[in-house]
Amino acid sequence: MIMDSLSEFCDAVALSTAGTGTYAIGNNLDTGSVVRDLGQGQPLFLVITVDTAVTGTSSTVQFQLVSDAQDPPAADGTETIHIMTQDFPEASLVAGYTIVHPLPMGDLDYERYLGVQYIVGAAALTAGKINAFLTLDPTGWRAYPEGTN
Repeated sequence: MIMDSLSEFCDAVALSTAGTGTYAIGNNLDTGSVVRDLGQGQPLFLVITVDTAVTGTSSTVQFQLVSDAQDPPAADGTETIHIMTQDFPEASLVAGYTIVHPLPMGDLDYERYLGVQYIVGAAALTAGKINAFLTLDPTGWRAYPEGTN
C-alpha cells in the first residue's frame, strides 16, 4: 500500500494526559469547499494504529472521524461525526494494535475540514501515542521503520 502524507492525520502523536474529555489529535485534512465522495467511488478506510502503548488507570478510549466548517473541527458536539469506534479499555491499546474502520460511501454531508478526535473516559491517561490515516487498501498495510537515503 502506498500512503500519501496528505491523507495522514498523525504519526506517533501523544495522547493527552490532562483528564477525561474529547480531544483533537494531529492534523486536519482540508477537503476543499465541496466534498461529495471522499473515495471517489472506491471504499476508503480510517486506520488507527497504536505506536506507543496507551496507559492509564482503568481508562477507556474511543476514536471518531469528524468534519466541520472550522479548522480544527469543534469538540463540543457541533462537529459532524462520521465514524465512532467502540470504547477500548486502555489495557488493550498495546503497541501495534490496529483499528480499521470503513468510511461510509456515497455523497455524504462531509464538511470542509476532516479530523480525528478521541474521547477519554473513566480516568486520565498517563501515556500513549497513535498514528491515524486514510487509505484505499488497509489489508496490505504494514509498518516499517523509516528508511535512510
